[in-house]
Amino acid sequence: MKSNKILNFVIAAIAIIGGILFIRIFMEDAEDIVDNVDNLQNTVVSPLISYSYWLFIAAVVITIGLSLWSLIRNPENLKKTLGGLAVLGVLLAVAYFLSDSNAVYNAAGNIEPGGEEGSSINHWVGTGIWYSIILGGIAGIFFVWDLLKGLVKS
Repeated sequence: MKSNKILNFVIAAIAIIGGILFIRIFMEDAEDIVDNVDNLQNTVVSPLISYSYWLFIAAVVITIGLSLWSLIRNPENLKKTLGGLAVLGVLLAVAYFLSDSNAVYNAAGNIEPGGEEGSSINHWVGTGIWYSIILGGIAGIFFVWDLLKGLVKS
């Protein structure tokens, strides 16, 4: 129970600090903030952005750390997770081989900058598209399967 109170105080402190930084922005005139980059933006807006950035980094690190800690403590889940990652890796390899690196044309028929034929960016964008299609297809199959199972049980 004591750690719960500490956590509540930490959450309250984070919220109060964020609220104060947010209210400081609203206390200034919007046009002054836009026009006065050197002084007003750096003293009012930048602290809120920096605070949000570091809060985001802390949240990501804590989330990943707790997830890894949970996996280490439960080896059975670790095996399932590694198996799932292996399947996703195989599907990514399939998507990579299905994609191409053809040139990317705009509406005027010109090749887009960075979209030249053979570009690795084109290949990875195509991989992402194929990966989404494959995963969407698998999700659709499981959705229909679950729907049919529910109809049969009724």
